[in-house]
Amino acid sequence: MNEARLGILLLSTTAPEQLSELAGRCEGFGFDEVWLAEDYFFYGGLSSAALVLAATERIRVGLGILSCVARHPAVTAMEISSLERSFPGRLMSGVGHGVPAWVRQMGLTPKSPMRALEEAVTGIRNVLTNTEPYTAEGEYFTFQDITLFHPPSTDVPLYLGVIGKKGCELAGRIADGNILSVLAPTEYVTWARELGQQGMKQAGRDGSFSVPTYVLTAVDEDRDVARAAVRESLAFYLDALGPTPLTGAIGINDAVAELSAGGYEALVEGMPEDWIDRLAISGTPEEVARRIEQYWAAGADSVILSPQPADEVGRQLELIAAEVLPRLTR
Repeated sequence: MNEARLGILLLSTTAPEQLSELAGRCEGFGFDEVWLAEDYFFYGGLSSAALVLAATERIRVGLGILSCVARHPAVTAMEISSLERSFPGRLMSGVGHGVPAWVRQMGLTPKSPMRALEEAVTGIRNVLTNTEPYTAEGEYFTFQDITLFHPPSTDVPLYLGVIGKKGCELAGRIADGNILSVLAPTEYVTWARELGQQGMKQAGRDGSFSVPTYVLTAVDEDRDVARAAVRESLAFYLDALGPTPLTGAIGINDAVAELSAGGYEALVEGMPEDWIDRLAISGTPEEVARRIEQYWAAGADSVILSPQPADEVGRQLELIAAEVLPRLTR
């Protein structure tokens, strides 16, 4: 089995002033990681990461994902370096395309999203690691004699946040891992990890490849209550995303397309029970613990729980810490 870590995603609907307290509770409960999501236009990703790092002592803090076009890569590198120097070894940063609708709102949609992403992540890594001024002229980003006055004191892990075959292979070529989105079943986790490892080999890179995986999660002594909470969240994401390689990994894209045509309510009412079993983690503490271990076994070195419903995150944290953590074997 790969390294087995357990994290909590603090959804972007969380008020910024609540992040420090919730992160402190996660650390106190014994979770390994806290993850944040820079969704536009909710809390700021880098500023929130700073809040969480300052409010905690040991827990690792993941940021997934920053849109590659929302900031110049050199500025992103500068921000990452500042946080890494202040809190060595605790920051994990993810970069991706960004949700297309939000990127369009800012007039930043690139003609070639994959090319823009590759330029951005390659630039971030070079600015973070080069001891000499970095110069490069790309299709989307220009770097002219850029050097960080305060370079990072340790290596900084950089992840992509992409889906699909090309994206997963690119993650292996240029990044240390790939942050997998909610709706990723265990079959997709295994597939994405293998593609990332193939990408590493293609690029002649050594080392391990990480696949932190977000999973919608609800735990309750009454399994029907937990499954109802996850069902509504699954319907929301399936309605927003439609058929993707995530759901394609278990052969349900045609059914997703058919149900999605009726909108959110049709998904809530018509979603087969099997989808809840395969696309989420829900049920009694024993069932939730067993499902977390299935994700670890599939290759998710870090399982990042997204507590549902979102307005009961405190209660979910307490239940998971008290009833699920003791049942895990790792």
